[in-house]
Amino acid sequence: MDSSPSFVRAPEGNGCIERFWRTLKEQLIWIHSYATLDDLNQALQEFRDLYNHHWLIERHKQHTPAWVRQNILGQGAAA
Repeated sequence: MDSSPSFVRAPEGNGCIERFWRTLKEQLIWIHSYATLDDLNQALQEFRDLYNHHWLIERHKQHTPAWVRQNILGQGAAA
């Protein structure tokens, strides 16, 4: 992750990441127990892949983050 400072009078950037963290906790961390850190790491990687390739995000006009990276930002398969 890289630091991405918010713009003055534009707090929605912070709200987006706060909502993502809440979703991650609600969908993964609070409902499952993990015996080892490797198990947690595997679950986080699976969640990342599911989120990037299957979730339709409203602020992306109902596209997946991977689609936005490939088609709008031009980063190809860098997901």
